[in-house]
Amino acid sequence: MRTVNQKAWFLVLPVFAIVLFSALLPLMTVVNYSVQDSFGNNQFFWNGIGWFQELLDPSSQLGERFFDSLWRNLLFSAVILLIEVPLGILVALSMPRQGWTVALSLVVMALPLLIPWNVVGTIWQVFGRGDIGLLGYTVNRLGIDYNYTASPLAAWTTIVVMDVWHWTSLVVLLSYAGLKSIPDAYYQAARIDGASRWAVFRTIQLPKMRRVLLIAVLLRFMDSFMIYTEPFVLTGGGPGNATTFLSIDLVKLALGQFDLGKAAAMSLVYNLIILAMCWVFYTVMTNADADRRRTAIDEAAEASAAGLPPATTVELDRRAA
Repeated sequence: MRTVNQKAWFLVLPVFAIVLFSALLPLMTVVNYSVQDSFGNNQFFWNGIGWFQELLDPSSQLGERFFDSLWRNLLFSAVILLIEVPLGILVALSMPRQGWTVALSLVVMALPLLIPWNVVGTIWQVFGRGDIGLLGYTVNRLGIDYNYTASPLAAWTTIVVMDVWHWTSLVVLLSYAGLKSIPDAYYQAARIDGASRWAVFRTIQLPKMRRVLLIAVLLRFMDSFMIYTEPFVLTGGGPGNATTFLSIDLVKLALGQFDLGKAAAMSLVYNLIILAMCWVFYTVMTNADADRRRTAIDEAAEASAAGLPPATTVELDRRAA
């Protein structure tokens, strides 16, 4: 009987040690703070689940503050996904597939992703100013009263446009990778069938991009739901609390007011919400993809049994793929 050498596990021990130090220990510290209260001088007193009860109670001051920020986060993430995913697919479909322009297009698309988050916020902070910023000056010259430091609508519009400019490239690159993985045989079969461009997109390109789009949606949801640096640099959460997302509110609570217990409880609930939403996104999209595959396979089997023409069976086989 062949023996298995387990010495290779020693090679990954440094990785486990780093994860333990960088993730598990800080998490345990946050859990410890979330069940205690502090009155300064590093003195802590047991509070149990008191902070969690207050946080999840909309009638309390902490609960009202938490749910207001949560709704802003959910609204922002929904708007971002509704804009960036279709726009990213459209741009990816418009990009060249061969020639020297492919490399140029990929480099141009990747440029916004290379800019640090705080620099992006600073760029748009200057860009949107009405006195020296090109965007703010141009919009005001058109007769539109634009001031992201005074108008909640202008602040939200600026943050959404800034995020679209910064992160749509990620969706574009992932969608483009999905499109490049489609074999030419599928397009040749579509031309034989006389399929329109919309039919090609609906039956060939979109199904083949489902996996990369799932990754894009998950990444963009997590990033948009955890957004902090760009809106903090741009508006600081203002005007008022119009752009105070959960991440900004959490920092204000922990570092501004030094309420470690409340901030720790909020951070744990915040983390659980992100994990739950990502699980829901993943489950819904993978289940829908599995149902579509089963339906297409059943249709292809029925078509083959009924002796349909080859072009029709090719179409059904393509849908099953």
